[in-house]
Amino acid sequence: MSNIKKAFENGKAFIPFVTCSYPDLDTTAEVIRSAVQNGADLIELGIPFSDPTAEGPVIQEANLRALSGGITTDEIFSFVRKMRCETKIPMVFMTYANVVFSYGAEKFISACSEIGIDGLILPDLPYEEKNEFLPFCRKYGVDLISMVAPTSENRIAMIAKEAEGFLYVVSSLGVTGVRSEIKTDLAGIMEVVRKNTDIPCAIGFGISTPEQAKKMSEFADGVIVGSAIIKLIGKYGKDSPEYIGPYIKSMKDAVRS
Repeated sequence: MSNIKKAFENGKAFIPFVTCSYPDLDTTAEVIRSAVQNGADLIELGIPFSDPTAEGPVIQEANLRALSGGITTDEIFSFVRKMRCETKIPMVFMTYANVVFSYGAEKFISACSEIGIDGLILPDLPYEEKNEFLPFCRKYGVDLISMVAPTSENRIAMIAKEAEGFLYVVSSLGVTGVRSEIKTDLAGIMEVVRKNTDIPCAIGFGISTPEQAKKMSEFADGVIVGSAIIKLIGKYGKDSPEYIGPYIKSMKDAVRS
């Protein structure tokens, strides 16, 4: 069984997103520890990229700050290897296709497997081009996680049928970022998804409050939150883990209520 499915075994999952090395790897480690202690079910780790097209200004800034600090993919691999000595929580990387291409697809994905990364999310990878990476993912046991968005329309069923690990359902049009209201017909999207796959589905993009998380959990098996967590890191820096812990607990309580 995919390690990712373990995140969804005990009810609705809460999945925080963290940009690696924002503001530094020591803080990232403390954020992960705080997230695990406060009920996170799966951690989504962002590998910084210079042109993160799916991201709003908050995570874009985190990417650029991390890169300006000199972080490398190899350093992130070493970091995850060390974190794996203290936690078995499912972890996935979120990055961009060019990061994997430039590193070497097979080399990158085999390294993911070796350090204990369970899945890979590439938001700029079109469904039709996933075979650039899928054979290596299957060879090394790393789930290539598919995404469906409100614009996917008649492709939702096709994407859902072949999804692995979990299906990432994008709640809103546009880039990541906090939204005051989510108006997408998620019930309609999820109806199509449920008819075509039985793997877990998690909703992300724009979710920031317990109320939003609770509402989204009515449709899906899990909720993903990124920008709100990155904003806390941006505000509190090295002290952010003590604020992120209670925030994650409030969100986890909301999705399970």
